[in-house]
Amino acid sequence: MLDDFRNTSEQPYQEQTVQTPEPPEYKPATPRFLGMTPFQRFIIVFLLFMLVCVLGSFCLLVTERIIPPFF
Repeated sequence: MLDDFRNTSEQPYQEQTVQTPEPPEYKPATPRFLGMTPFQRFIIVFLLFMLVCVLGSFCLLVTERIIPPFF
């Protein structure tokens, strides 16, 4: 019994190597403007466009450059 234990301890340590997993390949992130997706950028631009249209129309009404037909 002790002889078997002694024989097992004589085996080289290199046989018991541990396989390390390979690190995943680096994938560069897609460039994003302020961290937003294209759809989010579209919503921001659309809201900005609508704001400019409404404020521009209001400015033209206030300065009487245009007159609505029902006045």
